[in-house]
Parts: sequence; C-alpha cells; structure tokens
Amino acid sequence: MTVLDLLLGRPLASDESRGEQVGSLVGIPIFGLDALSSAAYGPEAALTLLIPLGVVGISYIIPISMSIIVLLIIVYFSYRQTIQAYPGGGGSYTVARQNLGVSAGLLAAAALMIDYVLVVAVGISAGVGALVSAVPRLQPWTLLLCLVILAIITLVNLRGVRETGLLFTVPTYLFVGCLVLVIVLGVVKTAASGGRPEPIAPLPRLPIAAAVPSLWLLLQAFASGCTAMTGVEAVSNGVKAFREPVVPTARRTLTIIIAILAIMLAGIAYLVHAYGISATNPGQTGYQSILSMLLGAVVGRGIFYYVSIASILLVLALSANTAFADFPRLCRAIAQNNYLPHSFATRSRRLVYSYGIYLLTGLAGILLVLFGGVTDRLIPLFAVGAFLAFTLSQAGMVSHWRRVRGKGATRSIIVNGLGALATGVTVVVVLIAKFTQGAWVTMLLIPSLLVAMVAVRRHYHRVFLETRSVAPLELNDLSPPLVVVPIKNWSHIVKKALRFALKISPCVRAVHVDCGQGSSILRQEWCRFVEGPTQEAGVATPQLVVLPSRYRYILSPIVDYVLEAERTCPNQQIAVLIPELVQRHWYHHILHNKRAAVLKGLLLLKGNQRIVVINVPWYLES
Repeated sequence: MTVLDLLLGRPLASDESRGEQVGSLVGIPIFGLDALSSAAYGPEAALTLLIPLGVVGISYIIPISMSIIVLLIIVYFSYRQTIQAYPGGGGSYTVARQNLGVSAGLLAAAALMIDYVLVVAVGISAGVGALVSAVPRLQPWTLLLCLVILAIITLVNLRGVRETGLLFTVPTYLFVGCLVLVIVLGVVKTAASGGRPEPIAPLPRLPIAAAVPSLWLLLQAFASGCTAMTGVEAVSNGVKAFREPVVPTARRTLTIIIAILAIMLAGIAYLVHAYGISATNPGQTGYQSILSMLLGAVVGRGIFYYVSIASILLVLALSANTAFADFPRLCRAIAQNNYLPHSFATRSRRLVYSYGIYLLTGLAGILLVLFGGVTDRLIPLFAVGAFLAFTLSQAGMVSHWRRVRGKGATRSIIVNGLGALATGVTVVVVLIAKFTQGAWVTMLLIPSLLVAMVAVRRHYHRVFLETRSVAPLELNDLSPPLVVVPIKNWSHIVKKALRFALKISPCVRAVHVDCGQGSSILRQEWCRFVEGPTQEAGVATPQLVVLPSRYRYILSPIVDYVLEAERTCPNQQIAVLIPELVQRHWYHHILHNKRAAVLKGLLLLKGNQRIVVINVPWYLES
C-alpha cells in the first residue's frame, strides 16, 4: 500500500460510481451540514447587530427569526419543484442557463461559487469560535486552528463522497440530538417557571442600550440572520448523488433538513428571549457564542455542556463539507460548457472532482487568513451570493413551467414565483443593509468571475476554430524532416538519440555548443564512433555542427540555430530530438540540471507549426 492509498484510499474504477451513491441517512450529513449548522451562527449574527439596543434588542429576535423561517419554507417548496423538474441536478446554474439564458446562468454560477467559498470560511471560523468560547485560552490560535481544520476536511473529501458522509454522520446527529434536547428542556423549564426561567450558569451582564430601534437596524439584523438559509440549495445541486429512486430520496432528504433547521431556529429564538441572552462582541476578550450561553443557562457547564460544544464545533467546522460536495459539481457543470478549464470536469482516483476541491480549499484559506478566522468579519460578505442564486433559480423554474405546461404547472408557477419574489426582495435588503460592511466586495467579485469565465469560453472557442478540420488526410509532401539533435558529449544517451534520428530521416544534424573549452575531443569521437560506422554501413552520416558561445550560453544558441534552420529550409519540417536523462528516484533530481526540459519549453514557446519537439529518454538503472 502506497502513502497515497493510505491517505486517499484505493483508486475507484468508473463502474464503481454506483457504490458512491447515498441514501437520506448519509445524505443529510453530506448535503445538510451547512444548512443545519447555520442555526449556530445565523441567530448570533442577528443578535450581534442588536447589541446596541441592550435588553430591548432581545425582544426582536423572535419576529426576525419567524420571518426567516417563513422565507425558508417558501424556498423549501420551491426547491422541491426544482428537484422534480431536474432529476439530473437542478442547481441554480443549470436552471437559470436553460430557462433564462447563458448570462443569467453565469451570474448564478458566479454567485454560487462565491457563496460556497464563504460557506467554508464561515463554517470553519464559527466552529473554532465555538471552541474558543469553551476554552478561551485558545483564542490566540484561532487562525491556525481554522487552517488545520480546512486541511483535514479537504483530505477527507478527496477520499470520496460515501466515505465523507459516513465519517460525518455521527457528529451531525450528535449535534442535532444535543441541540434539540436542550431546546426541549429549555421550553419545559420556561413553561414550568411561567416564562421566567433561571439560568443555571450565570450569563454575561446585558449591555446598556446605546441606540434606539430603527427600521434600518432591524433590516440589518434580518440580513445577517438570513445566513441561516445558506446551503438550502445543496440537495437540488447533488440529486445524482442519491440512490434510486433519486427524486423521492432527494426530496425526503431536503424535507428532513428543512424541518430540523426550522425547529432549531424557532427554539433558539424562543429560549434566547426567555432567558434574556444577548450577544457578546466577537473577537474580544470574554466573547461567548449564543449557543454556549444557551447551553450553560439550560443545562449548566457539566459533561453534557462540553459534549454539546464539541458537537457544535465539529458540525460547524464540518459544515464546510456541503460546499465541498457541491462546489466541485458546479465547477464540473460550468467546465462542460467551456466556461472553466476542462480539468474541473475530470474525476480523480476516488471519483471526485479534485480540481474543484483544490480551488475551493485555496480560496477559503485565503479568506480565512485575510479575515483572521473571525466569523463576524466574514458575515457581511455572506448571503448575497446565496440569495441571488436562489432568485435566479426560482425565476428560471417559473420560465420552465410556463414552457412545459401540463398538470400542476400553474401551481408550480405560483410556488416558484413566490420563491423568486421573496428571495429577490431579500437580495435587495441584504445588499443594502450589508453594502458598506463588506457586501460591496461580493458585488466586485461576481463581475470579475463573469469576465474570467467568458474569457475562458472565448479561448476554447478560438482553439476549436483553429484546430477543427473537415478535410481528409493530406498525403503530399511526405519528405523526411531535418532532424536536429543537441549533444553535450559522446554517450549512450546521444547514441540512442542518433539511432532514433536515423530511423526517421537521413538528414540529421548533431548540434554541440562550445563554451570556450574546445571541441577537439568530441570531433575525434565523432569521426571514430559516428562517421566511420555510418560510412561502412552505407548510411547517411549525421553532420556535426559546433556553435561557439562566447558568454557560455547553452540553450539560446541551440534555439536560434533551430529557428534559423526553419527559415532557411522553407520546404522541410524540423524535428528536434532532445536526449534526456531520467532519474529513478526523486532525490536524484536535485543532482542533475533540467536543461532538456527548459530547452523543450523554449522551443515550444518560440517555435511554430513546422517545428516538432521529440523527447528521447535514457533511464538510469542505478
């Protein structure tokens, strides 16, 4: 077993892809982690903005949360329709492109790509935030912990979809179980105390009101709280990952995810209001997450508290897995339409789209470093991309049903139309409320991605136009090429290259660069080992060409000679055979120069259609 097999698992054959499909039980951790874990930072993001209102701000968390839940339910019914209509995977990019046009599809794709990157960064930073709440002395190591978790999640996802889901099942259901149990206990205690429960662990002192409620502040809090809806689209993006029958399985998975999320959001809002829990300033001394304070208030800081905090940390950190499951699939769909490099559509050894995983890891890592791994600094960038993608997807579905018609089409148009309207209004609210706090960055990134994708498409189109041919094979002008063989001295490597050169053409020139050390020994060896044997065998003798180099340049004289030969032989193709030493062990590479590789690169860069470069390897046995 190799190190790669140990880290990533054995390679999977293409016909084993069926075994990588999952059911609802495993599908929830894979495609629902982002949505479920957002219950840990969505309400907190809203409450953080309400800190200036003091105790008054707590009273607004219930209406804000109810508004978010209503919007969540509307989007849920919309995506049930999407799954039904696009069983092959109905992500925003696919739906918008097929129903609203290429431009709308690319806009949805760009918005989703940014959203997925933020899902990873926010999820991991929120997870580490939960850990820091429980163990404050870890606060100086926040960024390092974020990057370590990112590396672990990347490695796990490179092992394949099924193994990822199985690994994340336990922490996901532990998180849901702990949080639901706390909500139930909290509701029971609240009811038993007449609505005034006494917290077991003392809560931080409520801040003094420094502002009065305003519509603008409440809209900002709503916009931040809407981050609890990110990840809802994941199931519709990954329908093909589910077992047969895929549509019922995917819709069942989505229903369970949305139901659990709605219960958690409602329960957290109710208990935060009942216990009088206010947010603390993130990134400052004494910071505690909302869930940490809620757990302490309901069950105290015993074993259950630390088990719950550990589950929150794991799920928040692992919530990035939703983006790792969907981002590569999105990149694949875009690459298949030539708007991203084709490598993004290629499956790796474990049947995952590894280039998408690498890109997501790199972008998320950059964001974490730039923002120091603090969730609150990333939240303003969040939700714009997600809700823009929601809106385009639902608007696309309206167009889809209008075109398809049939039974139930009118009802579907109403459902998707309501979803498009609700999410469209939310996009405007989020963008206005968060514009000065960082949402403007998203509005710059989306056009930049659009420009990049269009540029990739244009390149592939130019390549297609230049390389396509509808003419038959041309059999005229099949004269042998002029073969140029760069040599340093006489050796087995040169002998192998010359033998191959004489097999393809009688016109062979061996080119040697003389850096002032003379070439008399080489000329003698040439006369003895080349001219003599070829004359005796009646074979055309290769010509030895010595190029002087006053300044000890090796490669540029050879490149210049090849280009000059191409100019002076207009009716003959030039084939450059490059002898190359190949080492068996990686550590031998540092002992040998890489002139052969550099020469090949220079010839490819400066050459044209009439110059062909051929490598002739000599493998070291020792």
